[in-house]
Formats: sequence, structure tokens, C-alpha cells
Amino acid sequence: MPKELSIEVYGTEVICASCVNAPSSIDTYEWLEAAISRKYKDQPFSITYIDIEKPQTEAHKQDYAQRILDDEFFYPLVLVEGEVVGEGYVQLKPVFKELEKHGFAAAE
Repeated sequence: MPKELSIEVYGTEVICASCVNAPSSIDTYEWLEAAISRKYKDQPFSITYIDIEKPQTEAHKQDYAQRILDDEFFYPLVLVEGEVVGEGYVQLKPVFKELEKHGFAAAE
């Protein structure tokens, strides 16, 4: 069984102005959690939502939050084990591909 993977979703309550018709960051977080749980049953992962407008205590979270605020990335920004796999209008395919690189296998 693969180790527990860390997934982080960065965003804010306000929908990204550059991402027309995209779901909110929190909607993306909830959608990813449900989709991953369905496709990769019983495979360990943790998914965390990070609000970029709130103070962060961990340096890497503060760094990504600031980079989004500085317009380096669109939000929501999704990382799997520290690798950026989606930003703005997030697609499942790159997220699933990164999970599978780490040993996840689709449920039968």
C-alpha cells in the first residue's frame, strides 16, 4: 500500500477573477476529495485547504500563499506531495496522474 500522500489546495472565498466560470477554491477542494476517494478507495491521502488570506504558520504554505497573492499562480492551486498539478480551472487527469506516480491504483 502506498504511503499517505499530502494534497494541498490553496485558495480564497472569492472566485479567481481570471478563472471565468470556474468553481470556487473550497468547491474544488471538496470535489477533489470526493473524486480521489471514489477512484482510489482505501488508499491513504490527506487533503488540506489553505486560505491564502489567512496567516500561515508553515513556511512553504506562506510561500505559496504569497506567490498566489503576487499573481505568480492562479487559484485554486493544487499540490500533490509539493508538486503543482493544477491551478485556476483544475482538471482531474493531471491530479490522478501525479497520484499514480506515487503508487495509487484505481479501485476495481
